[in-house]
Amino acid sequence: MEPTGWAGVYREGRGLYTLNARPGERVYGETLRTVDGREYRQWDPFRSKLAAFLVRGASEPGPWAGARSVLYLGGAHGTTVSHLSDLLPDARLFVVEKSPASFGTLLALARRRSNIYPLLDDAQLPERYSAEVGPVDFVYQDVAQRSQAAIFIENVRVALAPGGRAVLMLKVRSVSQRGSSVAIVREARRTLERASLSISEEISLSPFAREHVALAGHR
Repeated sequence: MEPTGWAGVYREGRGLYTLNARPGERVYGETLRTVDGREYRQWDPFRSKLAAFLVRGASEPGPWAGARSVLYLGGAHGTTVSHLSDLLPDARLFVVEKSPASFGTLLALARRRSNIYPLLDDAQLPERYSAEVGPVDFVYQDVAQRSQAAIFIENVRVALAPGGRAVLMLKVRSVSQRGSSVAIVREARRTLERASLSISEEISLSPFAREHVALAGHR
């Protein structure tokens, strides 16, 4: 098991791993590997867009590096959340999810991992949770809505500290079923840049997540 240039991420062969914060426990059926008395969880890029972002060429040390607080929008069942929990054991991860069905699984995960703070709320309405969350160092969004870019911008405006980093996992076909993928991504990027976000990376997540593009930047 070898460390990578991404903070807290390890590699064995072609697989990525994070150090398991809860040894012996799987979150989504992932492979566990014990090396020199330490247990690692395989990070599947077909199940996690953040892992796909790394495999497809994200810059080091990763946008989460050094974060003390995170706002995660669209936590779903907690697959990627659990790996961020491994990567940032001393940080606070505020995870917004509006689906009660998904939130139940997320809540169960949070009961086992003390650095996860689940919020049953709508990412379109950050004013509802901004006081509880406060300023954060990293905003991550994986929300399937037409207005993804606008949701992202509003949360960044409300929550991201100066110098903080942010990643939008743009779901192209949630924006438009018919429009050109290139045009949709270009317009989303322009929207973010007009909101004073400096975009440093634009990476397609294919073949791990079709019609998805990661847009990463900072304030």
